[in-house]
Amino acid sequence: MPVREIIEINEELCNGCGACVSACAEGAIQLIDGKAKLVKDEYCDGLGACLGDCPTGALKVIQRDAPEFDEQAVETHLTRIGRPADAHAARHAQPAPQPHHAPHAPGGCPGSMMRQFAQKPAATPTTGAPSALQQWPVQLHLVPPTAPYFRDADLLLAADCAAFACGDFHARFLQDHALAIACPKLDDPQGYVDKLAAMITDGGIRSITIVMMQVPCCRGLQRFVDLAIQTAGRRIPVRTVIISLEGETLIDETVA
Repeated sequence: MPVREIIEINEELCNGCGACVSACAEGAIQLIDGKAKLVKDEYCDGLGACLGDCPTGALKVIQRDAPEFDEQAVETHLTRIGRPADAHAARHAQPAPQPHHAPHAPGGCPGSMMRQFAQKPAATPTTGAPSALQQWPVQLHLVPPTAPYFRDADLLLAADCAAFACGDFHARFLQDHALAIACPKLDDPQGYVDKLAAMITDGGIRSITIVMMQVPCCRGLQRFVDLAIQTAGRRIPVRTVIISLEGETLIDETVA
C-alpha cells in the first residue's frame, strides 16, 4: 500500500459543526455520532481543501499508508448520497486552497462562527418588523449540536425555501426557537440524521417543529427527524407544518 497525503481528524478537537462535510467536494467526510469522520480513504484526495473551513483546527494533512485516491469511486459515492459531482471535478481542475486559519483558532471562517443574539427591540416605522433569529449559524451542517442555544430549547427545522414562501415566518415559527435550515434534496442525508441525533442526545433540545414546503423532496426532513429520534433513543414532541407554494398552511399537526 503506498504512502500518500491524506486527511487526519482529531476527534477531541472536533466540535461537530459539519463545516468540513460541506467543504469536502468528494464527500469523504461525514458526521457520525456528532464527530467528523473520514468514511473511506479512497474518497480523500489529500489536497486539504477542507482545512480552512474547520473552526477548531481538528483537520490536518498527514502522510501514511493508504489506498490510492479513486476518482471513479468518488463519483459513484457522490451519486449514491445525492451530491453533485461537478464541484469535485472543478476543484481538481485548479490548485487546492490553503488553510487560512491559525492552528486551533477559535473562530475559523467568520461566516460559520457561533453567535447568540440578544432580544431585538420592538418594530418602529423606520426599522420595520424585528428579526426573531436568536443565533448564528443556522445551516444544519454548520450548527454545533452542543451549542448553548440548543440547551432545553425548541428547535425549528425549516426547509431552505420555507421562509421565502411564508410571509409571517418569523412571527409564526421562529419566535423563541433555535433554528436549523436544510434542503433534503441538495445535501447529505446521512449527515443530517447524524447531526439531528446528536442535537437530541447531546444538545438537549426538547421539541422539533418542522416547516417544509408541499413539494415531495421536502418530505425528507420528516424522515430525517424520525430516523434521528430513533437513533437517539429519546422521544420528543414533533410538530409538522407543510406550506403551499403560495404560502398557505396545508398541514399543521403535532405528535408527542
